[in-house]
Amino acid sequence: MGTTTSQAMAAFLDDITVTDYQKTSIIGARKDSVVENLTAAFPSSADLPFDRAILMGSAAKGTIVRPIDDVDVLAIFSNVNNAWEKYRWDSKNFIYRIRRAYDGVETAQVGTRGQAVRVFFQTGGHVDVAPVFSYGGDVYALPDGAGGWLSTAPTVATAWFGERNKTLNYNLAPLVRLLKKWNAAHSKRLRSFHLETIAGTVFESLGSNRRSGLARFFEWAPGRLDVQDPGGQSGSLSGYLTWTARSAAIDALNSAASHARAAEAAEAKGDHEEAKRQWRIILGASFPT
Repeated sequence: MGTTTSQAMAAFLDDITVTDYQKTSIIGARKDSVVENLTAAFPSSADLPFDRAILMGSAAKGTIVRPIDDVDVLAIFSNVNNAWEKYRWDSKNFIYRIRRAYDGVETAQVGTRGQAVRVFFQTGGHVDVAPVFSYGGDVYALPDGAGGWLSTAPTVATAWFGERNKTLNYNLAPLVRLLKKWNAAHSKRLRSFHLETIAGTVFESLGSNRRSGLARFFEWAPGRLDVQDPGGQSGSLSGYLTWTARSAAIDALNSAASHARAAEAAEAKGDHEEAKRQWRIILGASFPT
């Protein structure tokens, strides 16, 4: 007897969810490597002392998926020796100095992305190290890629997502992991933080039926793209979308909604093979049929 649509969705979700071992051996280890390298390069006696590192992004929210590609780490530097005064008018010099701290590190290749230092590991995947100064109140100064600074509050955004996940009976994070697979299978039109925030705002209630949750998201999300930064710093998160990109994202959401309706109709008739075929169109070729 073949698997039901519900069983196939559960198996797919399990396959893309990181294990406890991976949380320690990959995510935790990569954050620890950032702390080790930056502590050695920028001790407390340095003119630019490294203070601490905070896991952020998908890894912090529990929405990261397998295979693990990127891990985001906030690297906080202290102003104890007036380091901020040295770099407040030149964030490019600041971020390139962090980049140079990885010179000679044999386990990695490093590039600079304007706002973060990307550390590529020989074993695969990478860490985006976002170096910041603290403004206080969980708000940080992050290089803007052009020599200036922008304000960011990733820990506030992470806490907001955690509260939404709790309010929605911890069904939000699993649904977002599925949405990330849809996004990856269809040109990654939406940024991860944007997608997480749309999902966190679109639902007033959310049950454990993942197929229903996905179908409702695809139905409602086209009208909810203009969500605000839950960290309170960046305004609307849809600002990166050009008119063309926005139209393409809406088309992709509407197409997914159409296939989800077809999947639900097929499942209601007991045609699990057709239902699974439709979900495979939505979620990608690794969805079990």
